[in-house]
Amino acid sequence: MRAPELRATGRFRAEFKPAHLDVRETTRVENSGGITASLQGRYASALYDLASENGVVSAVESDLDKLSQAILGNADLSALIRNPQVSRDALAKVMDGIAGVLGLSDLTKNFLGVLSANRRLSALPEIIRAFNAIAAAARGEVTAEVTSAHALTEDQLTALEAKLKEREGRTVKIKTSVDPELLGGLVVTIGSKRIDSSIRTRLNSLANAMKG
Repeated sequence: MRAPELRATGRFRAEFKPAHLDVRETTRVENSGGITASLQGRYASALYDLASENGVVSAVESDLDKLSQAILGNADLSALIRNPQVSRDALAKVMDGIAGVLGLSDLTKNFLGVLSANRRLSALPEIIRAFNAIAAAARGEVTAEVTSAHALTEDQLTALEAKLKEREGRTVKIKTSVDPELLGGLVVTIGSKRIDSSIRTRLNSLANAMKG
């Protein structure tokens, strides 16, 4: 199937056109916490609309997960997408190469071309989070980003998912990451809500209390 192009329309959907994407034209706000009120949310919403129309939401979610892990696991890549001195063409070539290595779909590859052309790659991590939130809301789910000092076991994930489902009143999809600097405990982010039970935060709170 030929990958569609994306161009801005009244409701910011339809086709990818890497050379142009005017996010100012949209005024739609999603029910999922008004996520598309932000620039990142509007890009994510455009990508979701097109992925939904072509029946490839799951494939794009998988692509974005790969990109997220690549950015988290590679400091050079993380710095590159935030470097304003790198030209659009150079960014586009690098991202095209990464898309090939990761085996990303044509739709996601074209979307990265849009971000490169508009110098919005620095917002990619936020766009990925927004896309996941929109996709989860469409399925009646909520996404919880869970950061721990060590990788969680399957039993721990199952127990945490059950607790979060009870708290939120709906199905919770957990996305995990590891940050050894937390020392222990968890940091759980659901939309704008943040639950921080990490040892690092507790130690910092204790240190601040002792200063008083």
